[in-house]
Amino acid sequence: MTIVVVGIGADGWAGLPESARAEVRACDVLFGGRRQLDLVPDGPYEKHAWPSPLLPALDGLLAEHAGRRVGVLASGDPLLSGIGGTLVRRLGAERVRVLPAVSSVALARARLGWTAEETEVVSAVGRDVHRVLRAVAPGRRLLVLSAGADTPARVAALLTDRGYGASRLAVLEELGGPDEQRRDGTARDWPHAPGAPLNVLAVECAGGPAFSLLAGLPDDAFEHDGQLTKRDVRATALARLAPLPGELLWDVGAGAGSIAVEWCRAHPANRAVAVESRPDRAERIGRNAALLGVPDIRVVTGAAPEALTGLPEPDAVFVGGGVSAPGVLSACWQALRPGGRLVAHAVTLEAEQALTRGHAEHGGELTRISVEHAAPLGGLTGWTPARTVTQWTVTKPPTVDHSGVTKQ
Repeated sequence: MTIVVVGIGADGWAGLPESARAEVRACDVLFGGRRQLDLVPDGPYEKHAWPSPLLPALDGLLAEHAGRRVGVLASGDPLLSGIGGTLVRRLGAERVRVLPAVSSVALARARLGWTAEETEVVSAVGRDVHRVLRAVAPGRRLLVLSAGADTPARVAALLTDRGYGASRLAVLEELGGPDEQRRDGTARDWPHAPGAPLNVLAVECAGGPAFSLLAGLPDDAFEHDGQLTKRDVRATALARLAPLPGELLWDVGAGAGSIAVEWCRAHPANRAVAVESRPDRAERIGRNAALLGVPDIRVVTGAAPEALTGLPEPDAVFVGGGVSAPGVLSACWQALRPGGRLVAHAVTLEAEQALTRGHAEHGGELTRISVEHAAPLGGLTGWTPARTVTQWTVTKPPTVDHSGVTKQ
C-alpha cells in the first residue's frame, strides 16, 4: 500500500495545483486534521479526522484501510515537523509519496526577508516550548513553529525570564491565506492576546546570557548542590564521548545532569537518559534541562545498576557517580552498543580501583586530570587545586558475524 501525503496551505483547495487535486480525488479514504479536511470539498472519498493521541492509533488505522487508496492531508510541507516524517519512519520511504506545498517556514522567511542560512527553526508542535532556549543567542534569528495560539506568549515569558526580554517578536498568522496578518512586539512587553492557532513566531534575539553549544558551560549555568562535573573536566569528558547527531547517552550517577544537558545541546536530535538515585537531584536535572533548552532529557530516579534495566541501548555512557558500586561498570559495558564510547570518572581510591580493573579487562585509556585555579592567598594570589580526577575512556569493539562482516 502506497500512501500519498498532500501538503495544503492556508489558501486551501484553491491553492492546490491540479496534480495534487487529482491525487486527492483518487483516494478512497482521506485522513487529516479537522482543519485540513475542512479545506477540501466533499468527494467520493471518506474523510476521517485523526484521533488524539494519534501515534498509538496510527498502525491500527492504516491496517483497517489496507487495500484502499489512502490519502493524508498535512499543513504545508508534510516533512517539516509533520505527519509525513512519521509515516516515512513507520512505513519506509518507498511506501509514502509526498506532494509538498510551500512550507510555513518558507512563507515566513519571505515575509521577513530572512535567508535560510541565517534562520534557525525550532518546532514547538507537540513538544516542550523550552526547546527554544537551546537556540537563543544575541543576534540570532529564530522561527518557532507554534503549537497553538498561546505559544507566542509562552515564548515571550520564557525569553524574558532568561534575560532576553528585549528580543523583537513577530507572530505571522494564517500564512498564505486570506486572513493572514502580523502582530509585532517585544518579549518583555508582549501586548497581544492569543490570536489564530495557525501561526509562526519570529524571534530576533537580544539580551543574554549567551551560552555556547560547545562543551564546557560555566558551572553557574547549572543549578547544583556541589554534585556537578566541573567545567574543565566536563569538557574533556564530552570530547571523549564525542556526541554525534541523533545518538543516545546514558548519564549514570548524573548529579546535576550537566553531562546529559551538554550532550543534548550539541545537536537538537541528540537524546539522553539521566540516572540519579536521589529524588531531589533528579528533579534538579529536569529543571536544568528545561532552562538550558533540552527539556526532553529522560530522568530516571533510582540507583544503578538496577535502574538501568529496560533502558534503550546507548551509543555512549558516562559514569560520574557510583563507579565503585558493584555491577555498575559491567552493566554499562554490557548495555553499550558495539562501537559505543564509555567514559567514567573517579575521585576516590575505591572508584579508581574499579576503573583500573575495567581498563585491565577492556583496554582503553586512563588519564589523570588535575585542575588548579588562581585564588587569593593572603594579600597575594596562589593556585588552589581541585580534586584530581581519574578518567577511563574506552570504545566497545564492533562485533563480527560469521561471514566476517563487521557490525557497529
